[in-house]
Amino acid sequence: MKRLVILGSTGSIGRQALEIVDAAPGDFQVAGLGARRDAEMLVAQAVKYRPSVVAVADPDAGDVVRKHLSTSALVLSGPDALSDLVSTADADLVLVAVVGIAGFRPTLAALRLGREVALANKETLVAGGPVVMEELRRHGSLLPVDSEHSAVAQCLRGERADSVRRIILTSSGGSLLRRPLETMDQVRIEEALAHPNWKMGKKITVDSATLMNKGLEVIEAHWLFGLKPEQIDVIIHPQSIVHSMVEFVDGSVKAQLGFPDMRTFIAYALYGGERPALPMTPLEWARVQLTFERPEPKRFPCLGYAYEALRAGGTMPAVLNAANEVAVQLFLESRIRFTDIARIVRSAMDAHDVIAAPSVGQILDADVWAREHTNYLRSDIVA
Repeated sequence: MKRLVILGSTGSIGRQALEIVDAAPGDFQVAGLGARRDAEMLVAQAVKYRPSVVAVADPDAGDVVRKHLSTSALVLSGPDALSDLVSTADADLVLVAVVGIAGFRPTLAALRLGREVALANKETLVAGGPVVMEELRRHGSLLPVDSEHSAVAQCLRGERADSVRRIILTSSGGSLLRRPLETMDQVRIEEALAHPNWKMGKKITVDSATLMNKGLEVIEAHWLFGLKPEQIDVIIHPQSIVHSMVEFVDGSVKAQLGFPDMRTFIAYALYGGERPALPMTPLEWARVQLTFERPEPKRFPCLGYAYEALRAGGTMPAVLNAANEVAVQLFLESRIRFTDIARIVRSAMDAHDVIAAPSVGQILDADVWAREHTNYLRSDIVA
């Protein structure tokens, strides 16, 4: 039985992970649950799964959890609560499913303790790839949960690294793929959130509409698989059946296909690369149609910015990520237009002086700088 900590247990990935736990009694013991602020759901989960430690990053939410949680669980709260949860809970495996830079320090903490990490937080490797990979080389293990990176990892099993020509990350194109370009500044929030295939959180759904999500995955893939930017390609695949592909030097291609359901990839990571039986919807092959197209640079400028940040290296990916996080939140609060997201990211990148080989502290400082700068320049960008 694996002792499991879930960071981001109240989010989409965390809830689906608990469905997998429910479907396999005896395979997992929930040792810890952590969230950013959803006290009500966290309390309900803690009552059901009875972890020894519960953590919530928002101090006010922490007070609510303590008031309503009648179990004997230790309740941690505050900005370091998720990292403290990792250090406190007696666990074998840590699923990092919180959104944004909040996953960075808990991931480092888990690796330093030699834990298995199932990483569903791409921003951790985007902002702190060199630091995370150095910790991974020293101790710990990591399996990606993102469907695209899990698909690549599955295709690479049994293959030599020098046999890979490139990997191809697929993208549905998001909810706005066919919207006329001249109307993009009129996009409403509900339109951006109407993803055609996947059920995801709001931030990642908006990132799918801008294709920043795919740009972040390009940077993540660079660190996970040790590939150069020119070896990582992106293709639009509206059906979301092919989750990614690997092209080899002999011209052959492996692809991982399946119904678009994140539980497949969550389970693959939780079981350490094994395939548990899941109640999944099978593909009806006679009805499957697969199409592919190149992403339009004018429609998806954020994808190009991500490649640029990867090539710049150092603290630039952290700035890209932080500026995007702030901009997406501003859009979701109806404070900027959809097209302002890319403009804000571009402005933050242009204003940043890159630190080439940053420490953990410098990565976090770059993140803070980008957030402050983005909030400061918002009025000028929107004007």
